[in-house]
Amino acid sequence: MVMAVAFTRYGKLYYLDPGGHSPRVGEKVLVPTDDGPEVAECIWAPQWVSEDVDGLPTCEGIATDEHVERDERNRRRRAEARVVARRLIRDHGLPMKVVGVDYVDTREDVDQLITIYFSAPQRVDFRELVRDLARTLRARIDLRQLGPRDEARVQGGVGPCGRETCCSTFLKDFEPVSIRMAKDQDLPLNPLKISGACGRLMCCLKYEHPLYQDFKVNVPSLGCGVESDEGVEGTVVGYNVPAETVYVRDRETGRKVACPKASVCGSRQAYETAVASGMRATPEEDSDDDGDTPALGDQESE
Repeated sequence: MVMAVAFTRYGKLYYLDPGGHSPRVGEKVLVPTDDGPEVAECIWAPQWVSEDVDGLPTCEGIATDEHVERDERNRRRRAEARVVARRLIRDHGLPMKVVGVDYVDTREDVDQLITIYFSAPQRVDFRELVRDLARTLRARIDLRQLGPRDEARVQGGVGPCGRETCCSTFLKDFEPVSIRMAKDQDLPLNPLKISGACGRLMCCLKYEHPLYQDFKVNVPSLGCGVESDEGVEGTVVGYNVPAETVYVRDRETGRKVACPKASVCGSRQAYETAVASGMRATPEEDSDDDGDTPALGDQESE
C-alpha cells in the first residue's frame, strides 16, 4: 500500500508506506526525516497499487496535539528567521537573496539549528552576518549558498509546459544539458524559449534527445532526393520526429508533403530489416534500379 503526504499546502507530494496506520485525507501524520519525525498532511489515503513499490519510508503514526503544536512553533520560528535574515542582509549591504529557511530542534548534537539557503551572483563574505544572526535569533546558524538550479528546486514554480517544474517534483539529480540538444531537436535558439525558471537550459531538453538521435540515423539527410511508396518524388526538406514523418518537397507540384518515415527509407522490407538489426541500411539495400533513391545518411540540420 502507498499513501502521499505534503509538508505545505499545495506543496510537493511525498510517498510513504502506511505500515499499520490508516490515516484519512486531511489528517496530520508523522514522517521520518534525517532530523527526526516531522508533521505532514495526508493528501492521499492509503491505497493498493498494482505494482510493488519498495524503499519507501514508513509512516510513524498519527500526529498528536503535542506534535502539531511543535510544528506550529517551528513554522513561526522559520518565518521569524526569514524576516530577520532579510533585514540584516539589507543592513550589511550584501548581494544575497534568501531562498529558504530550515529549523531543527530535535537533533542530539545541537539544541537549535537554523539553516538559511541563499543565492548570490558571487562568493559573499558573511562572517559578520552570521554573528549578528546568531546573536539575534539565539541559535546556531548555517548559511548555504545555492546555484540557479537548486534555487529553482527550493522555490518551485511552473514551467512553460504548464506543469510544476521537474526539479521541484521528481527530478533528483541534475544532468548536463547542452545547446547541441536544442539544435538536434530543431528548436529556436532563443534563450527565452529554451531556458527554464532558473535561467539555464531546460532539463527536459534531455528527455527526447535520444529519440531524435536514433531517428536521424535511419532517414535520408536534408536535401537528398527520395521517392516514397505513395509515388511522391522530391527532396527532403524537414522532419517531424514525434510523428515519425519526413517532409518532402514534391518536384511536380512544389508542395511540402508529409511522408511516413518507412516509405522514404527504400523498401519497407529493407527498412524493417535495418531497424530490427539495429543497423543502418546500406546504399545497395536502399537503391532502386535507376539509382534515384539515395543512401541513408545521418547529416543533421544546423
